[in-house]
Amino acid sequence: MSEITLAISCDGEMVSSHFGRCEKYLIFKIRGGEVIEKEEILNPGHQPGFLPQFLKQKGVNVLIAGGAGPRAQELLQDLGIEFILGISGEVNEVLTAYLNGELKPGQSQCEHER
Repeated sequence: MSEITLAISCDGEMVSSHFGRCEKYLIFKIRGGEVIEKEEILNPGHQPGFLPQFLKQKGVNVLIAGGAGPRAQELLQDLGIEFILGISGEVNEVLTAYLNGELKPGQSQCEHER
């Protein structure tokens, strides 16, 4: 049975519009379509290139956020982390939609220059 480690960038109980500037990350271990573990990690700080590596070290292989700059998106992709962006809403609703295969990605809510 495959296991997924999913991170959602959050501000309070809502999905953050910016992956790197969020308040915290909720990390869920998912096996067989069910959450088996949940961890909350405060954002250790927005530094160029740091957060994708940080999340990879935490075992994250899927990330949900409102958006991220192009460089962060490239780094996540290079690290093999699936990035689902353009997401907004309450974290538990987003998680449920993801688990049910109903989450619809959109456009990045973050407007960055390279």
